[in-house]
Amino acid sequence: MSEEVYTVEQFAERLSLHPKTVLRFIREGRVRAVKVGRSYRILRSDLEAMIGAHGAAPKASSIRVTSIVDIDGVEPDRAQWLARQITAARLSGRGHADPMSLDVAHDPAGRRLKVIMVGAPDDVAAMLQLLRFIGEA
Repeated sequence: MSEEVYTVEQFAERLSLHPKTVLRFIREGRVRAVKVGRSYRILRSDLEAMIGAHGAAPKASSIRVTSIVDIDGVEPDRAQWLARQITAARLSGRGHADPMSLDVAHDPAGRRLKVIMVGAPDDVAAMLQLLRFIGEA
């Protein structure tokens, strides 16, 4: 079962926003999106979450965890595959008002993949478990 996706323009139109505002929300992490070529795609569930969260008061505080993981012995092709898997897993989370920030970098000379995560403790813990599993595969 696949979920409906929107372009930035479609998302902006549905929320009566300017597309540049939506792009800013994506950069700030307020809207989750997947980059496809030069454009972004946004899941319908994220549109619904944005509509639901629109009038909600922000939380006074939240706990965020930062984790940096180094995976040694990673060739460029495997690094690309791992980066896609990790990014897809991050985007599969549902209903978080404060989504996890994730960066993946590969050093081809050192054959090392670095994954940097900032997010809620349970999200980062789940991602660490996933990294452990796919890192061993």
